Amino acid sequence: MTETAVRVGRAMRPAARILLVDRDSRVLLFRFTPDDRAPFWCTPGGACDPGESYLDAARRELFEETGIHADPGPEVAQRWVDFLTIERVEVTADERWFRVNIDAPDIDPSGHTELERRVMTQWRWFRRDEIAGWPETIFPDDLLSMLEATDDA
Repeated sequence: MTETAVRVGRAMRPAARILLVDRDSRVLLFRFTPDDRAPFWCTPGGACDPGESYLDAARRELFEETGIHADPGPEVAQRWVDFLTIERVEVTADERWFRVNIDAPDIDPSGHTELERRVMTQWRWFRRDEIAGWPETIFPDDLLSMLEATDDA
């Protein structure tokens, strides 16, 4: 079966995702509380705007969601993921991942959209030993492996 056949009937969604890691090797995750499912945590990032490169989307999303101006650097991973968006649209996301290492862990949410202010109710820096046993879902489900694979990035 081809990738196209698997994704028939879904909207294609190019997206940039960020592994934001502080000087203590903690990763930033946002808690989402949608109306139609259990709360979950995920990394900063989101859909590319029309005509926007993945790198430019990563830079924009990083600033909008965290207030951090930083160069996302090279792409460290790519994956295809099927999911239901907060807006209830079935998508196949072509996710490109970037790792950003920062010193100061201060987050400024003032660039959040109205939807993000409604559903991204919390954020926190997770130590790696907290992730595997966390009581709520964390996306991506292989976050620890992704962090380990990019530790030298």
